[in-house]
Amino acid sequence: MTHDLMIEARGLRKSFGPTVALDGIDLEVPAGAILGVLGPNGAGKTTAVRILTTLSIPDAGSARVAGHDVVREAAAVQRNIGVTAQDATLDEVLTGRENLVMIGRLSGLRRAHARLRASELLEQFDLVDAADRVLKEYSGGMRRRLDLAAGLLTRPPVLFLDEPTTGLDPTSRVRMWEVIRGLVADGVTLLLTTQYLDEADELADRIVVIDHGRVIANGTSAELKTQTGGARLELTLSEVHTAAAQVLGPFVEGPVHVSHDGRRLRAPVRATTGLASTVVRALDDAGITVDDVELRQPSLDDVFFALTGHPTEEPSNADLEAARS
Repeated sequence: MTHDLMIEARGLRKSFGPTVALDGIDLEVPAGAILGVLGPNGAGKTTAVRILTTLSIPDAGSARVAGHDVVREAAAVQRNIGVTAQDATLDEVLTGRENLVMIGRLSGLRRAHARLRASELLEQFDLVDAADRVLKEYSGGMRRRLDLAAGLLTRPPVLFLDEPTTGLDPTSRVRMWEVIRGLVADGVTLLLTTQYLDEADELADRIVVIDHGRVIANGTSAELKTQTGGARLELTLSEVHTAAAQVLGPFVEGPVHVSHDGRRLRAPVRATTGLASTVVRALDDAGITVDDVELRQPSLDDVFFALTGHPTEEPSNADLEAARS
């Protein structure tokens, strides 16, 4: 494994019968960084996490986590990772506190330490008031927060979060983002799978886009957005003016699209400071008034659709097969 990489995968392949879940993917996560893995349902995200966390064996390729081979040194990998899966695996008849203490004990913590960590995490995840209620009385969001807390009991140096904020309300999601940032600030290395593009945009140092078991893009959020053609200038004129597109010509990077009513114009541009003001002044000099102007940066939603041709929620079968294995 390269010296500063805490997660490294090369050529991972995995099939379930005729269904190809992973088709030779490569992944790298440096120490103390967050890698966001984006993809629709069935793209291969969960299969990759299962291999990296020793729950599944690849058909081909290799992977190392915290310096250990995931197949030959599975026990060493397990000692160095925390995992939060999509579905909570806690005991319904135990309280939140009892669940955390039990998992801490199973992870090798002494009873006093397990109780201390449970109390710390219940406070961190705003579950103190529900700490001594049985899990079956928890709401969906509370269960999710407790499951996330369970993955942090042993303070692992590498953390795998498989769609960690699924089912959380917007306020809880933002709170979870703050927790994740804090973990990385403390040196934790994190691999995050998500279908929430804003989540990857907010948290990830680098983003990998997976579709049909293959990595189809890899880069920072800004780099991926650039691949969609950059920013767009969008204008709404006060009234139709046939010369508007010609006036915009020197400022744009491609053809100017004019709406059917002739008032709305859109064109790709190279975003520069003050561009919108410059364009409005040029139009004003030409006697063309503007009701609205916006310089719109591409979003990760734009990126994902441009790369895959479909939205993130489009289902497939590969990870469904992985879940059954």
